[in-house]
Parts: sequence; structure tokens; C-alpha cells
Amino acid sequence: MVFVELLLLYSTLTGLPWSIYSTFFLEDRHGFNKQTPVFFIKDQTKSLVLQLLIVPPIVLGLLYTIQLGGQAFFIYSWLFLAAITFLFVTVYQEFIAPLFDKFSPLPEGALHTSILSLTSSLSFPLKKIQVVEGSKRSAHSNAYLYGFWWNKVIVIFDTLLEPGLLGRKEGEGEEEKEEPPDKEGQKVKGCSEEEVMAVLAHELGHWSLSHTLKLLAVSQLNLLLSLSMFAFFIEQQDVYSSFGFHDSRPTIIGIILVFQLIFMPYNEAVQFALVQVVRRFEYQADGYARQLGRGAALRSALTKLSKDNLSFPVADSLYSAFHHTHPTFLERIKRLPKLD
Repeated sequence: MVFVELLLLYSTLTGLPWSIYSTFFLEDRHGFNKQTPVFFIKDQTKSLVLQLLIVPPIVLGLLYTIQLGGQAFFIYSWLFLAAITFLFVTVYQEFIAPLFDKFSPLPEGALHTSILSLTSSLSFPLKKIQVVEGSKRSAHSNAYLYGFWWNKVIVIFDTLLEPGLLGRKEGEGEEEKEEPPDKEGQKVKGCSEEEVMAVLAHELGHWSLSHTLKLLAVSQLNLLLSLSMFAFFIEQQDVYSSFGFHDSRPTIIGIILVFQLIFMPYNEAVQFALVQVVRRFEYQADGYARQLGRGAALRSALTKLSKDNLSFPVADSLYSAFHHTHPTFLERIKRLPKLD
């Protein structure tokens, strides 16, 4: 456990200069960074403390399942890690995410009513709608669904909403709330109510088409396969001897050697396959939004989000196929007709 904690500390310290450069130089240069140095330090400290508290006990539990599970230890290890995964998915939104960002209920109004109407028409088991104060961290925008089965939460970043949208009442036209340009003379950022609804229709497509459950099932099957292969390699003395462990086979060293080094080609192949699947899911979710009659609004939202987030519209197709889980803006626009 001390070794794992030192590893986490080393990883954090060596990654810190790059985080500082990314946040306070790159992001700041293009107007995205909203963090103060104090906010950044608090963020990094919370993240490190959580890792030091959570990761070592998980590693310890994994070691016990390996050492006490006999020949079929990989099944017990898989069940243990699967349980940990489901536990974190259950508690993350309620207990971990609020440590880093402020979440508040979406106020009553036109947007709230539209979301309830859409989710009710799709029999979506919505528990609550939250707005996260992402503007204190970054100008980037996002929205997502979270939770298992009956415990669904819609989370919308305040940076996704155009100014005045939260306070807009039902029946109040968007033109009545038109905002003036900002101090630099540029048009204000954010999406209109119809565009936000189109983004949420896309996210609801992932739910309706069971994309999250499919990816979870694939990841768990991959984990079981990896652990079964690990069960073979951990018994090979040559693996340890190649790295200087001639007379011993420390389990923690075996985990690092097998999963980080020996599995590297396999992991690359799996990652490439998963990227293709996720890209296909994104197109399907876009198609779902279009079936709901929100294709034109989604096209407009994607255009705004691409401009607001300064997304580079051109990408090499081979590079994109390997690294972009979401198709590029131009790739998605080509699939969406201008009119529903």
C-alpha cells in the first residue's frame, strides 16, 4: 500500500507541470480557463487525497483475491473489481462529483418544463435535473445523463446555456430575452432552449439504445478476459527474470508488468475497436435525435458548440479513427440533413 501511495504521489507530481501549462497557458490563452491558482491547488489536493484514500485499499483487495483465490483467482478478482465499479457508478454523482463542482436543481421555467415533457414522452425514469457550475472552472460546455435504471439524473453545465435561459418563463419567446454582445463585441456563447433540447435528445438516444449498458458489458468482458490471461503470465518466471526479479514473483510487480507492458499491443487493439464502436453509437444517437424531430436544432447546436469550444473542424481520417471517440464536427454534420 505504501508503494502504491508513493506511485500515486509520483504520478501526480510529475504530471503537475503539464496540468499547470495546459490550464494556465493553453486554456487561458484561448479564453477557456476560469480557475484561480487557489482553486487549482484545492482541486489537485482533493484529487490526490481521494486517490490516496481509495486506490490502495482496492489494490489490497485485488491482491488478496489473487493470493487466496487459487487457480480460479481471476474470477474472484473480476467479481471484486466489478463490484467496485458498480459501487463507484452509484456513489459518484452524489458524493464525489460535488467535492469538485457545485450542483444545483434546474430552476422552474420553460427549459425545465420542456425537459420534463420530453423525458415523460420517452418514459425516461428521471429523478432530478441538475445544473453544474462549470463556469468557475472552464468555459467549455457539456451535458450528460447519469445513474442506473430508476435513478437517472440529467446534468447540464451552465456554460451550455445561453445567458438568460435559466430565468426564462414558459411562453416567453427567445427573441424577448436576446442578449447584447459581450464586452469584446463578440456574440454571447451558449445554446438556445431548442438547441439544448436537441443535445439532450442525443443523450437520451444513448439511453434508449442502451449504449452505456453495452459499453459496460463489453468493458467487464474485456476485464475478465484480461484477468484470465494475467493468470497465465503471472506464473511465468521469465516475466519476472526479464526485469531483475530472479528469485521472487511479487504479485504487485506482476500486475504492473503484465497490464502495463505485456498487454500493451492487446490494449491498443481493444482501444481501437472500442473507439469504432463509440463513434458508431454517436451517429446512432444523432439519428435518434433526428427521429424526435430535432435534427435541425442539433445541427445548429453542434455548430455553436464547435465554435464556442474552438474545435478544429478538420482531422486526418486515420488519426481520427484511432483517437476521436466522437466523430468530428464535419463528419457529424454530413450525416444530419439541414431540415428534419
